[in-house]
Amino acid sequence: MSPGPSPSPLVVAIDGPAGSGKSTLARRLAEALGWAYLDTGAMYRAVTVRALEQGVAPTDGPALSRIARDARIDLDPRTGRVRIDGRDVTEAIRTSTVDAAVSDVAAVAAVRDVMVAHQRRFAAENEHVVAEGRDIGTVVFPEATLKVYLDASADERARRRVEEKRRKDPALDPLAVRVSIDVRDGKDSNREVAPLREADDAVRVDTTGLGPDKVLEVVRALVLSRVPPVRP
Repeated sequence: MSPGPSPSPLVVAIDGPAGSGKSTLARRLAEALGWAYLDTGAMYRAVTVRALEQGVAPTDGPALSRIARDARIDLDPRTGRVRIDGRDVTEAIRTSTVDAAVSDVAAVAAVRDVMVAHQRRFAAENEHVVAEGRDIGTVVFPEATLKVYLDASADERARRRVEEKRRKDPALDPLAVRVSIDVRDGKDSNREVAPLREADDAVRVDTTGLGPDKVLEVVRALVLSRVPPVRP
C-alpha cells in the first residue's frame, strides 16, 4: 500500500511594501507560534550581494539567473539568519547599496523561478511557516492558511527605515530614505513579474501609528482564529 500524499504546509503569508513592518511581525509571530520563519526578501538580497561582489549589474538577467541557480542559499528557520554558500550574509544584505539594487534583481523572472522553488521547498520541509515578502500570498503561497497585507503611510514607513538604519549610519539623510521608499514602491508595484499587490482574500492591517506589540497581538489573534498553535 503506497503512502498517502504529504499534507500541505500551514503558511501565514505576510505581504506589504517596504517599511510596513513585515519582517518584524513575521519574525515575532513565528517565535510566538513556534513556527518556522521565512524571509523571502532575504533570499533575493543574498543573490544581490553576490551579484554586487562579482560586479554583475542588477539588470543583467542571464548573469543573475546563473548566480541564483548556482548559489546555495540557506535560511535558519528559527533565527532568520542567511547564508550563501556557507557564508553568513545576514548583515551584508541590509546595506543601502543592496536596498538600491534588490528590486531590479527580484524583477528577473528566472531568478524568481529559482527562489520560489526554494521557498516552497522550505515550507514543505518545515510544515508550519510564517512567510513574508512581496508576492507571498499572490504567487508563492496562493493557498496560504492566512494572508495578511501590512501597510502604512509612506511617511511612517520612511520614518521606521531611518530609525532602523541610523543605528549604523547616524548621518543618514531622511529625505533620501523617503525618496528610496517611493522608488522602491514604484518598482515593486509596476514590475512585469510578480508585482506587489494585495491578494483578494488578504486581511489588510494598517500599521500606521501602531507599535510592534499591537501589530503582533492583532495578527496572532487572526492566526489563532483559523489554526491552533503548535505549542502552548
